[in-house]
Formats: sequence, structure tokens, C-alpha cells
Amino acid sequence: METDQPRDPRLDPIGVFDSGIGGLTVAAALKNLLPSETIFYIGDTARVPYGGKSRKTVERYSIEIGGLLLAEQAKIIVVACNTASALAVPRMKELFNVPVQGVIAPGAEAAVRATKNGRIGVIGTRATVASGAYEHAIHALDPKLQVFSDPCPLLVPLIEEGLFDDPITDQVIARYLAPLLAENIDTLVLGCTHYPLARQAIGRAAGEKVTLVDSAENCALAVKSLLESKTLAAPTDHLGKLDVALTDATEGFLRTAERALELEIGDVDLRSVQSA
Repeated sequence: METDQPRDPRLDPIGVFDSGIGGLTVAAALKNLLPSETIFYIGDTARVPYGGKSRKTVERYSIEIGGLLLAEQAKIIVVACNTASALAVPRMKELFNVPVQGVIAPGAEAAVRATKNGRIGVIGTRATVASGAYEHAIHALDPKLQVFSDPCPLLVPLIEEGLFDDPITDQVIARYLAPLLAENIDTLVLGCTHYPLARQAIGRAAGEKVTLVDSAENCALAVKSLLESKTLAAPTDHLGKLDVALTDATEGFLRTAERALELEIGDVDLRSVQSA
């Protein structure tokens, strides 16, 4: 009698989620660094943004989306959302039996390496900034560094509308960055995975003397290290792919992000979630 071959967990997908489409910046970094891996991405577009919601609500949303990724046999869950990384990762690590990787720690490590004058700025959603997650992570690495944070609640909606290079976006960014630049920062953490899509506009406002730190590439490096340590990395001869699912149809911006990140995204599935 024949028996089924056991599933090779190395061939299972990396599960990635964000409150919307911004986390595709992390998916793109993973795809570039780990071409052998299959990536299953869920954007919770029905309930975006997470940034103005309570810890309890963000935890509930994140655990629900994490469950959807586990249903896809995800071997690791990457929380490609700074708000969810700040508020929900500890609880997810308690509940889930697969590794959970957020974006806060890799971003903090990159900022500490980048700064020369010890003055680091952080921009993010209200929830991320209020959590103090970046300050805690940076000070855990070097307590002498000074961290200045500013919430930027209007940026995600502008980016979700595809207004990466628009005079209104430029004006909003300039207003948000003004108090940070007045503190003589030399490093700026883009503390939301949407923000790299507006990297050029942020760079214009910050000026050449400020180094922008994008946690996406650093998160991808952390995932690579985690997969290797858990013996979960896909064989190098395996052909990876990117699958995308959304909790509400937002094809327009998805295609804009696809072009901006030079990704190839085929058919998009829909996943149902509880109401807000």
C-alpha cells in the first residue's frame, strides 16, 4: 500500500501581512533576497489603516490575519506592518507555533548603524509612535542615542491613493519633518512600510545630509537568518513565486505599487475577515 510523501516544510511559503499594500515593500525585498522562496502576502485592505486603532483591535486583526496565513501552511509569519509589529507581535509569538518576525527590530538596528551624530528621527503612524517601540529598540542597542518621533497620520492615505509624487504629499511631508529636522537628526527611520513608496518625496524634504532607513531590506535579512537557523530555507534550485490576497478589492493601488516595486503580481485572491 502506497503512503503519501511527507510534506517538505522548506517548500512551504513565507507568510507576510500588512494592513494594506505598503507591506509589499517587504515582500519585494524578500523576493529579491530569497528568490527560491514562495511568498504568500495578505493585505488587510478592508480595515486599513491600523495606525489609529487600539492595541486590542490591532492584536485581534493581526491574530486573525496570522491565522489565515497559517491556513496557507506558512512556515514563518512576517509582520510587514510597523503598527502590528509594535502592538501585536508579542501576543502572536505566544499563540502561534511558527516563528514570527516583525519590522521594528531590524529597522532599529539599521538606524543605530547609520547614525553619526547620535540623533535619530522616526516617522510612523500614531499607534507606532505612541507605543515607543522604536525608542525602546534603539535604546536597547545604545542608550546614549537620542530619538525624536513624529506621527504622520495623513501619509498612508496619500500613498494608498498613489500620490507618491504630488505637491500635496510634498507639503504634508515637509510639515511633518520640520520639527525633526529642527532637532538636527542625521538619520530618519521610515517607520511604516508604506513610506518607502514615497521615498523620493521624503528624501527631498529631509535633504541629502539625512540618511533614510527603510526596514524592508533589513527585515528580509532577518528573515533569511531566521530561516537558516530553523533549517526552513527553501532549496536553492526551487523556483519561488509571490501570491497576493486582499481582504477588500483595491486593484487600482495594487497595480500602482506593482509598477513602483517592479513586482509581477498575477491574479489576486480575496479573503473574508470579521468587520471592524
